[in-house]
Amino acid sequence: QVQLVESGGGLVQAGGSLRLSCAASGITFSGYASSWFRQAPGKPREFVTSISWRSDTTYYANSVKGRFTISRDNAKNTVYLQMNSLNPEDTAVYYCEASGDSNWPPLKHDYWGQGTQVTVSS
Repeated sequence: QVQLVESGGGLVQAGGSLRLSCAASGITFSGYASSWFRQAPGKPREFVTSISWRSDTTYYANSVKGRFTISRDNAKNTVYLQMNSLNPEDTAVYYCEASGDSNWPPLKHDYWGQGTQVTVSS
């Protein structure tokens, strides 16, 4: 059974930082690209960032470029999202995803985590 489990969410003041983690099990994680998405209340899920399986390529949404950093440790089957300079517009449930799609950035999403809440207060 494939599982992606996010952690690290919480409440932070504007300008602060959080580091999210996503631990994968049940798959050979190194064979998958991985992404983070987020969904704010009343809004559709939106793309945040992707990282290739070898960590040699990353891709960011314009809204987070320069503030967020995605990384991964395949030996630990874990992908990370370092979020700096957070603002209230970053408030959302953050989801990690694993994709075996050969397109870049991935267009097909194979596995999803259950999400972790990030709330940024002003």
